[in-house]
Amino acid sequence: MHDASADLVPGLDPDLDLSRRLHPHWRTEDNLLALLAENARQHPDRVAMREYDHGIWQEYTWARYLQAVLEFAAGLEARGVGPGDVVLFVGDNRPALYFGMLGAIALRAIPSPAYPDQPPEGLAGQIRSESIRHAVAEDQEQVDKLFYIQQHYDCHFDLILYDDPRGLKDQGSLCACQAVTAQGAARLAAEPGLREQLLGRSSVHDIAALLHSSGTTGAPKGIPLRHGHILYGVRNAAAAGYFIEGEEHMAYLPIAWVGDFIFSVGAAIALRFVVNLPESRETVRRDLRQIAPTLYFCSPRTWSDMLTRIQVGIDESTPFKRALYRHFMPFAIGLERRRLEGHSPTWRERIWRQVGEWLVQGPIKDHFGLARVQRPYTAGEAIGEEVFLFFRALGLDLRQFYGQTENCALAAAQPSGSVALHTVGEPFPGVEMRIDDQGEILMRGDNVFDGYYRNPQATAEVLHDGWLHTGDAGYFQEDGQLVVLGRVSEVVHTGQGERFIPTYIENRLQFSHYIQDACILGQGREHLAAIVCIDFRAVGHWAQEHGVPYSSYAELAQQARVVELIAGVVAQTNRVLPEKLAIRRFVNLHKAFDADDGEVTRTRKLRRKVIDDKYRPIIEALYSDQARVEYEAAIVYETGDTGVLRRDLALVTVPAGK
Repeated sequence: MHDASADLVPGLDPDLDLSRRLHPHWRTEDNLLALLAENARQHPDRVAMREYDHGIWQEYTWARYLQAVLEFAAGLEARGVGPGDVVLFVGDNRPALYFGMLGAIALRAIPSPAYPDQPPEGLAGQIRSESIRHAVAEDQEQVDKLFYIQQHYDCHFDLILYDDPRGLKDQGSLCACQAVTAQGAARLAAEPGLREQLLGRSSVHDIAALLHSSGTTGAPKGIPLRHGHILYGVRNAAAAGYFIEGEEHMAYLPIAWVGDFIFSVGAAIALRFVVNLPESRETVRRDLRQIAPTLYFCSPRTWSDMLTRIQVGIDESTPFKRALYRHFMPFAIGLERRRLEGHSPTWRERIWRQVGEWLVQGPIKDHFGLARVQRPYTAGEAIGEEVFLFFRALGLDLRQFYGQTENCALAAAQPSGSVALHTVGEPFPGVEMRIDDQGEILMRGDNVFDGYYRNPQATAEVLHDGWLHTGDAGYFQEDGQLVVLGRVSEVVHTGQGERFIPTYIENRLQFSHYIQDACILGQGREHLAAIVCIDFRAVGHWAQEHGVPYSSYAELAQQARVVELIAGVVAQTNRVLPEKLAIRRFVNLHKAFDADDGEVTRTRKLRRKVIDDKYRPIIEALYSDQARVEYEAAIVYETGDTGVLRRDLALVTVPAGK
């Protein structure tokens, strides 16, 4: 076994602990396992976790939670897992995967979660780069993927555990989680000192999770977060009032994403959250209504999808309900817009807003499981003005977070009484931020990681003199709130030398719920153009309401009235852009960008080089005088046969000043 901290910085003596030198004030005994044990001692019968399984909520108290973690730890150790080993976890949000991650942490091993829909080639890269030989998988689908990787890539597993036994049985290196925890329980019963020994091994300086960058510009990088980083970030957020003790939280985001580990493990243990696990990804909406969380965190895309569902539901309701909605919601949205501009509502407006709460806003929140939400948050990308205003008008104190995996996703957030549409808020207590001469956002604090895993070159590029170079461009307003413009690396210039950030304009387009994704073109070109992927659900509903026939995504995207609809969105976006940066041409793509096709990451960030290469004929046509382009794409059928798919796409010019 080796000390993983030695992999972080070039020339570091393996016998030295990098974290101890960078964070001398962290306390060794302050770690997730110690806090979990404290929760079990002080609140043994209080519910810590619930799982919706076969129509019944299964509850785990803090005492049972701790016991499950220790049984997992003792069983893993008996199977050969030890300090410094990296253990892969892949699957949906299941108690066994959380217990397993904490069990590995108790052994000073390193949990490395992966996205459940990650393809074999991407997962194989993670396994090879981190020398992974042990894995915990949710079900047969994930086990089959691991066996495929073992057969077709240069990977070998000493141990593969599975949680769901359907279609699986123990053989060779494959073993059920239940068998391992049973072995661990037997060890704990037979070895009286083992329990306290397992609880005493962890240090605040140990790696608690090995997470990963999005990989938008290359292979994902391993990001080790230590107990101290996580707890420091969580406590800063709590000190500023963004978390409180005893929150009801729903864990539905991928376990590989930093937001889930921070909320569902770090904050949940430090602040004794009740973590609720939905039955599956497909039942999240239904289960949310039963959970009725007090804390709700999701991406702008999820908020936008929820708004679309609300609007579709209203359109399909009775005429009386539609009339109530169409009166009270625009009134509430206008009231909220004026409130954010600094105007206070009159007493008449407050009374009428309360009537709307009884008749419209309250029932909508109750129907979607948002009635008890006191702390709703969003992060990851800019949220559309329409979406943001809607949910605030609904009565939710929706606020934006700002952060990256490298700083535990806890760097800045909007204060409750000082929310603006275009800012991400103020730095958390204990987090320093500044803007360098190139306009890049820099930060430092004990929530900032110590360096990438086994990648000293990448570490040297982002950490200088204690400051993390975030790669984001931004500025501070006079009131101290941070405005994020986009990635510094994405600042590009047109052929006329005009400077722009594609993601900023893409986000403006995606503020419309009719657009799922957009890719802005224009680097070195005479003007800007866009590849647009419509939102199939929202545009499909619009098409039904307006009598536009279609039988597929590709057909819907090319319908003349749909093209006109998207042209209106582009024209509206142009009105907030400088004239020299207006979008002059666009195309509705025949399909959505797909992570399996390599066009976007698992978190829906564009892979621009892939898009540039794959859709080069379309891009060249956008910068010609063509009105249409025939695009040919190679396809592979289930039989293994190949073919060519041809699509005729309209190329649309947006008139200047439209």
